Amino acid sequence: MAEAQNISAGSTTAGAVAVAAESTVATRMSAPPSYDVRDFPVPHGREEEWRFTPLERLRGLHDGTATATGTGVKIDIEAPEGVTVETVGRDDARIGKAGKPVDRVAAQAYSVFEKASVVSVPKETVLTEPIRIAVHGEGGVAYGHQVVELGAFAEAVVVIDHTGDAVLAANVDYLLGDGAKLTVVSVQDWDDKAVHVAQHNALVGRDASFKSVVVTFGGDVVRLNPRVNYAGTGGEAELFGLYFTDAGQHQEHRLLVDHNMPHCKSNVVYKGALQGDDAHAVWIGDVLIEAAAEGTDTYEMNRNLVLTDGARVDSVPNLEIETGEIVGAGHASATGRFDDEQLFYLMSRGVRAEDARRLVVRGFFAELVQQIGVDDIEARLLEKIEAELEATV
Repeated sequence: MAEAQNISAGSTTAGAVAVAAESTVATRMSAPPSYDVRDFPVPHGREEEWRFTPLERLRGLHDGTATATGTGVKIDIEAPEGVTVETVGRDDARIGKAGKPVDRVAAQAYSVFEKASVVSVPKETVLTEPIRIAVHGEGGVAYGHQVVELGAFAEAVVVIDHTGDAVLAANVDYLLGDGAKLTVVSVQDWDDKAVHVAQHNALVGRDASFKSVVVTFGGDVVRLNPRVNYAGTGGEAELFGLYFTDAGQHQEHRLLVDHNMPHCKSNVVYKGALQGDDAHAVWIGDVLIEAAAEGTDTYEMNRNLVLTDGARVDSVPNLEIETGEIVGAGHASATGRFDDEQLFYLMSRGVRAEDARRLVVRGFFAELVQQIGVDDIEARLLEKIEAELEATV
């Protein structure tokens, strides 16, 4: 089944929606979460959560001056038989249940969207084909909300593909029932002038497994906030990310895993490559282990490969631990150029310098490409990497 929808918004005043929502906690790196845009002051770039973001390039998303148009983005959803696709109003109880907005743009998007798309997989349903959500920019400004819901013991793969040109602010909620398994592949392959700011909220049920693979290539400014919390014990979350930041692009990924339940696991691995003047990548990784989260096992890592002069990386892993009764917790961050020893090894065996550089980059990303699990997306990703490398070597 498929659904085509134009997302637009009218009023920019905050709307109150009564839902029994799980709160996403605030940490030292974020303001208290709220559905109301009025609870967030207009950022000026000096705030901790905004100091890396080029606010002047957000096209008014941060201060409320970006007015939605009827030609913002078009959404097309293709789902296997048995999956329910709905367009619902703001009063639907599933909207906002996975987490509250944690910054002004997310709150703005929540306050003004009119309709949301909800994709539901019934309990104990195991899908053999992915659900595909195509988000295509048509040149305007849009605010949106998307919900993906899995019933108990259901299994699904969801591919969210962003293309075209738009100024988009959105919230995406993932609701996993007990024992459910969800893999989400979010691809940001925008045109050069697009602006995309989004918060991704995952609420992981008891013994459920959530895997997120974020792939970012296009856009002028892309700022994503993936966030995870747990609704029961035994939940697992894997957050993988791959980004290739080109000249002039700003790509920012700010993550939070809130271990609020005992005996849960998380693993975060993000890798990026940068090339060209003023290419700027930002990675902020927050992991919070609350006092009640005994038996937590967590690790986060960010690695960046700088291919040319003129590129900049800001990488900040943060770990907050409120209990000593854990299995393990750690974090790591590294940024560097090509390994000269690797290049020398390959070239000493007859591999040309440009081919050796390609092999190093492919090997750098190979671990994450294999996590996607969707053949056509993997092939497309490898083609994009090759195209980017053609401009470098």
